[in-house]
Amino acid sequence: MSNLILVIGGTGMLGEPVARRLSADGYQVRIFTRHPDKARSKFGAEYEVVGGDVEDPPSLDAALAGCQAVHINLEGGLDPDLERRGAQNVAAAAAKAGVQRITYLSGTSVTKENSWYAGTKAKFEAEAAIRAASVPYTIFQATFFMETLPRFVRGARASILGSQPHPWHWVAADDYARMVSKAYATPAAANKTLHIFGPELWTLGQALQTYCRVARPGAKVSSVPFWMAALIASLSRDTELKAVLPFFRYSEKVVEEGDPAEANALLGAPTTTLAQWCNLQVGRQ
Repeated sequence: MSNLILVIGGTGMLGEPVARRLSADGYQVRIFTRHPDKARSKFGAEYEVVGGDVEDPPSLDAALAGCQAVHINLEGGLDPDLERRGAQNVAAAAAKAGVQRITYLSGTSVTKENSWYAGTKAKFEAEAAIRAASVPYTIFQATFFMETLPRFVRGARASILGSQPHPWHWVAADDYARMVSKAYATPAAANKTLHIFGPELWTLGQALQTYCRVARPGAKVSSVPFWMAALIASLSRDTELKAVLPFFRYSEKVVEEGDPAEANALLGAPTTTLAQWCNLQVGRQ
């Protein structure tokens, strides 16, 4: 039986830890990317890299040849519906190729009720396409990742958009990657939607304060009202800030959904605390 797993989105912030954990656990890993040279530079010769695009079905067919499974980690960015389209194409190609498992990173707030937000709607429909593909699947509805915290810091300022009052069980990508790898070796994880929560509950402000205190001393954390952030984005022509505003308006309205008990029982609970993760970032700087 093949132990080859195709990782889609393997060069990204959350896909790379999955690819590396799968390799460390003895799987053969094939990276599917639009930028093969970049991927080869990042991963080295021990990883197979193939070029392609999730919107190009023939490239998916070629990449899935001989694979036991496929892991999907897509980021639509300015085109959130890319996640739906890509997941549908991957699911269809996986069914045709006869793969034995699809794993997919979704989000804890992904529900029909929250699908008024474009990013959630894309993930909700991507989940539906995967479930309909007649391929055993494991969908990971994960909470906020610790790896996103550095993105809030620019120079000596760490900015929170809006008030962001809701607490989240922040999870480390390495813990999540371990759970993805374990799912492939766990028959009971097939056809499950699992909620991935870290061990501690923090608001964004609390998490960012901790990160700055440990890893970015001197950075001042402040909250920026949405109206002010929108004005700054417009006056400075900051396209990145303009692009993220809808997500943070969304995250201020929704809460963490689901129960991690089943995921923890099947795959082992995440154990990395925020302080531990922050200290690791100091060591990597």
